[in-house]
Amino acid sequence: MLTPTTAELRTAIEVLKMLDKHLNDHADHSVTQLPNTELGDRYAEHIKARTIEQTSPIEKVSMHLKNWRDDLLQERKNHVSQSV
Repeated sequence: MLTPTTAELRTAIEVLKMLDKHLNDHADHSVTQLPNTELGDRYAEHIKARTIEQTSPIEKVSMHLKNWRDDLLQERKNHVSQSV
């Protein structure tokens, strides 16, 4: 398996950020469309909980990719300093 470049990892991180924002924006819009009733409030809580379920794994993967990218940058920095 080939190791991705830091640019590819940065792109993947940006895509995940955009997906996270899209899911949160969609949830916010959906909640604002609900009536101000007990049922509307319960459904809003359901929407918020579902959004957290969807975005939590995205945030975790994004963090792993950031760490991987940082590791690759550090390896590159160490390699350059050793060859000088």
